[in-house]
Amino acid sequence: MKVAIIKYNAGNIFSVENALRRVGVEPILTDDADVLASADKVLFPGQGEASTTMAYIRQHGLDRVIRQLRQPVLGICIGQQLLCAHSEEGDTDCIGIFPVNVKRFVPQRHEEKVPAMGWNTLYIKEQNPLLKGLGEHPYAYFVHSYYVPTCPWTTAESFYIHPFSACLSKDNFYATQFHPEKSGKVGEQILHNFLSL
Repeated sequence: MKVAIIKYNAGNIFSVENALRRVGVEPILTDDADVLASADKVLFPGQGEASTTMAYIRQHGLDRVIRQLRQPVLGICIGQQLLCAHSEEGDTDCIGIFPVNVKRFVPQRHEEKVPAMGWNTLYIKEQNPLLKGLGEHPYAYFVHSYYVPTCPWTTAESFYIHPFSACLSKDNFYATQFHPEKSGKVGEQILHNFLSL
């Protein structure tokens, strides 16, 4: 199986590479359109800032490449956010797979810190092949200042200040706000599920 990770100016991609190796896959890190199009699975992970990241993605034509992918695609963290329509971070137009806008967390109380960082519960709303075998209310690891509101494509939600989309799904596109590569057995199961799609 040919598994590609989209190469762009985002951090934390190497931890996803290592997580895939732990589940028995040697991924290809690439920004080549032909390689991405011919892969069996494509991951779009990363940490970064939306406007500078989208500028890089547009400059390299990766927005068009991503929209045209027909195999299973998994966006992770900023990858989930950039698959949406627009982000409040830098007032940025994004790739537009999920027609929903990304918002910034606004603390309501002194103890609510941004970024939201740490383990949080997943509340699975819709049975989905990406989420099978996770048990009831699994925990996953999050680090984020921006979030996708709950919407028709939300398959799992979490709560910080208010409910938000922990997972999204639409056609061949899947996305997680949390980091499967840092989420222990739950994250490993999600990667296995994705590779089995």
